[in-house]
Amino acid sequence: MQNEGAVTAITAKRLTLALCAAGVIGGAVGAIAVNHNSATAQAPATVAAAPAPVQAPPAVAGAPASTVSLPDFTTIAKNNGKAVVNIRVMGTTKTSARGAPQMNPGDPFYEFFRQFQDPRGSQRDTPVFGAGSGFIVSPDGVILTNAHVVQDASEVTVKLADRREFRAKVLGSDPRTDVAVLKIDAKGLPTVPLGNARSLQTGEWVLAIGSPFGLESTVTAGVVSATGRSLGNDSQVQFIQTDVAVNPGNSGGPLLNTRGEVVGINSQIYSQTGGYQGLSFAIPIDVAARIKDQIVATGKVQHAKLGVSIQDVNQGFADSFNLDSPEGALVASVERGSAAEKAGLKSGDVVRKVNGQTIVGSGDLPGTLAVAKPGDKVALDVWRDGKIVRLNAILANADDKTAVDPREELAATDKGAKLGLVLRPLEPIERRQSGIAAGLVIEDARGAAAIAGVAPGDVLLSVNGKPVTSVDQVRDMVGKSSKSVALLIQRGDDRIFIPVRIG
Repeated sequence: MQNEGAVTAITAKRLTLALCAAGVIGGAVGAIAVNHNSATAQAPATVAAAPAPVQAPPAVAGAPASTVSLPDFTTIAKNNGKAVVNIRVMGTTKTSARGAPQMNPGDPFYEFFRQFQDPRGSQRDTPVFGAGSGFIVSPDGVILTNAHVVQDASEVTVKLADRREFRAKVLGSDPRTDVAVLKIDAKGLPTVPLGNARSLQTGEWVLAIGSPFGLESTVTAGVVSATGRSLGNDSQVQFIQTDVAVNPGNSGGPLLNTRGEVVGINSQIYSQTGGYQGLSFAIPIDVAARIKDQIVATGKVQHAKLGVSIQDVNQGFADSFNLDSPEGALVASVERGSAAEKAGLKSGDVVRKVNGQTIVGSGDLPGTLAVAKPGDKVALDVWRDGKIVRLNAILANADDKTAVDPREELAATDKGAKLGLVLRPLEPIERRQSGIAAGLVIEDARGAAAIAGVAPGDVLLSVNGKPVTSVDQVRDMVGKSSKSVALLIQRGDDRIFIPVRIG
């Protein structure tokens, strides 16, 4: 469970990503993605009537009056608010039994405080609390919320709009999409109808209902700022971006359109303070409904996997590959034995379409595949050697283990070696981009190498002045050295020698 008072720090060029559940146990997390299943509630609530046109004053004296339609959310709030719930959670965290602060041994006050610590190092469980929102999708007590709201919870309590309270069971949660399903022992409950997030348009009015800062049944409104928004951070969800005021405690609450249909689950905000600053993000209900159906049916969730690592196509790549526009997902590497390799995808391919849907940014590819199931067939339009090639892939299960590339096996054996490096050869596309003819990419640096200053992403060019092109070469050279080795590293545009002690 995550503490929503905390703010996740990211680079100076980006705002801080903050989850919006008030006081959720732990620290902030993000959301992820999955699949589409157009589900509807078993007992749809009354839908608001279309907003009446409002007469606007003429802009110029004597000019004909114009009409604009402004939404009236009163009926939606009245009917759908009955199905929105407040969620309280309790969990535990480990703390020192005697409360002495945790300090670095190098701290000048370390010895002073050490006398107050339990010599056995005993700890105790300290209760911590959190809160969020949710909404009822089935009259028999099935509730949707965010996975981060109930993460690590030992006890979940649901409070209905009529003030009744129930102990809830977590049927399942999916951190990849940040969707969780709860169940309470009740019958004949009010529900909300589920809409279709794919029909949303930028500029459309939407409404959020939830419990920001613990203020139950709070209604806020705004417009859809963008759809299909990829936030990076390894998320597969293509979020609905809005300017609806969403704050800590709104997490898990519904985002509704002007027809009173739920189109999303409020999940994240961008903020420098942890509070609302005009950028809110909701998980499309199409994704959430598919996750809910899987959890209710089987208690678990399956995700489809193509098996590639990708990056954005910028103008430089577009010029290099003779693309007419900087769009698509550039394939950096392909997992051995994956669905991508079986379909014929190669490093350097640019995926332009999936099942006819255009891939604009690299985040569109996982977002598009998120609405597929393991075993689904997808048609990929790939730009290769100046022309479009059509490939067909059968998606694998993300939980299935693929065959390991022999190069990775060699690299893995080096984890316990003297250097502490995990290495692999440069991919052809990496050689073209960097201008480096040969070398080994450092995927991880531990132990002696990390202490010396070697970092993941560096390229190892030589050991003790001798160029290296394979992991075996590195292993042999290190084995012949007794005290230290000199590594020539390419880091960005710079080449530097780093001495590493071994032994």
